[in-house]
Amino acid sequence: MAVVVQKYGGTSVGTIEKIKAVAKKVIERKEQGNEMIVVVSAMGKTTDSLITMAKEISPNPDKRELDMLVSTGEQISIALLSMAFHEYGYNSISLTGFQAGIKTDGLHTKNRITDIDIKNVKKNLNAGRIVVVAGFQGINENGDITTLGRGGSDTTAVALAAKLKCACEIYTDVEGVYCVDPRVYPKAKKLHSISYEEMMEMASLGAGVMETRAVELGFKYNIPIYVAMTHGNKKGTVIKEYDDTMEGKVITGLTLNDDVLMITVNNVEYKSKNIARIFDKVAKHNINIDMISQTAPFEGYVNVSFTCSTDDNYSIDAAANELQTEIPGIEVSKESDITKLSVVGIGMMKQSGVAAKVFNIFSDNNIEFKQVTTSEISISYTINTSDKQKAVNALAEALDLRA
Repeated sequence: MAVVVQKYGGTSVGTIEKIKAVAKKVIERKEQGNEMIVVVSAMGKTTDSLITMAKEISPNPDKRELDMLVSTGEQISIALLSMAFHEYGYNSISLTGFQAGIKTDGLHTKNRITDIDIKNVKKNLNAGRIVVVAGFQGINENGDITTLGRGGSDTTAVALAAKLKCACEIYTDVEGVYCVDPRVYPKAKKLHSISYEEMMEMASLGAGVMETRAVELGFKYNIPIYVAMTHGNKKGTVIKEYDDTMEGKVITGLTLNDDVLMITVNNVEYKSKNIARIFDKVAKHNINIDMISQTAPFEGYVNVSFTCSTDDNYSIDAAANELQTEIPGIEVSKESDITKLSVVGIGMMKQSGVAAKVFNIFSDNNIEFKQVTTSEISISYTINTSDKQKAVNALAEALDLRA
């Protein structure tokens, strides 16, 4: 009897009727002779609503208490789904992250799974139950409830599949992985398969369909991940090891991330200790930075820019105030109408000229960029959000990313 881990996102369980539909879908697989583990997210926008309430109390709520609060969203979903299975005549049990043995460490709201004590899950599978597990959460070494950050339910599902060495299926509100977000570019091509490396890169650069850590776990333990739409029977996308059956194009996809702040520190005296001080201060406020750029020295001064998540807005303000006290004369500016646009493709490892082509497309369409960073299989740009749609349309056409 095969074990299958399925994960259903918040939109898939957003209403009672949708929860019932998910239950029926899982039961179909159960009836085919599979042992079923179902990982679910919070219903619809529940997590966002909980965070909004927290921020009505404090603009920067205590992170431990925030984890305690938002973890309740998944507990509602797992209980309701398990009730639905019972109503349809199937034995089921709901488990929180703690009850499922999910151990974590790291910072509150950004924890990572370190291990899963799978005994309780296996015991309930062996008893013939459908096991419903709360995604997005675990428990740390202090016994505190923790959460895994955005997309954490994907990570929960793949980690369980890796521990059980079984198939993992991610069900969501899109039909699979597209070359470009179809909500931004409706003509985007859906991929039948994509390599772990490309999917990790796209996820880390803003593709919302999967979470980076989840793909990383799939890659590490060689767990193929199937991504498809919850309702309907259209074929989805398989994330797996690269092979010759995958399309041989240089560019596989284009990603967008609007969740970006660009911080610029002007008038920095050109001394390595000043640059170090800037990033040390940012690190002490637990701000994860992304793109970094620095101007060439001019009359002994430089300007330093970097990007971070809009979630760190409050922390950036605190860090900036401290820096302006410690480094006299600097000016700190913050831009929020910024989009990070990235082109991704494993073919870039063997073919040159992609950057030149993108620069020419930008030039032909009067699109200005602020920063550029590269990896072996991607090139990323920060542009004005007002130019996002124009850039997507031009690049998708030129790079053959449409269906």
